[in-house]
Amino acid sequence: MNTIRMLKAGEEILFSGYVYTARDQAHKKIVDLIKKGKKLPLNLKGQIIYYCGPTETPKGKIIGSCGPTTSRRMDEFVDLFLKRGIVAMIGKGARSNKVRELIKKYKCVYFVAPAGCGALLAKRVLSKKLVCFKELGPEAVYELRVSAFPLIVAIDSKGRDLYKHLEK
Repeated sequence: MNTIRMLKAGEEILFSGYVYTARDQAHKKIVDLIKKGKKLPLNLKGQIIYYCGPTETPKGKIIGSCGPTTSRRMDEFVDLFLKRGIVAMIGKGARSNKVRELIKKYKCVYFVAPAGCGALLAKRVLSKKLVCFKELGPEAVYELRVSAFPLIVAIDSKGRDLYKHLEK
């Protein structure tokens, strides 16, 4: 957690560890479970959520293309996910002012992954395991173990935003 707080907007890292994929439909299902007070199919505390819906896995591969999706579509769900303890999000594109303030409040980080490089990113995935919501197909939640996964800090824990810097 201290490492997350030391990162600065604009820094590039190669992340190795675990991330959980979740796009729009998975977010909606998780938020619905939270609002109903039901047990979640995964513990969000300390986790990294990757806004990604991997394509079908080709024969002999670990995963299909697994590039980031537009993060702004998940903005409405961020507050509840942060309250549950996620430490970082990965996607592509700018976030709303509200999300930037929530990132600052919860001292987490928003990373961007290289867009348009899903096939290349797939080569950085060491394992893939279905966690929940199989019925959502590519939008199901998967646990990915990645190695040297290229990321850029877009919003750091102090709320500094790479996209705001680029606007100036």
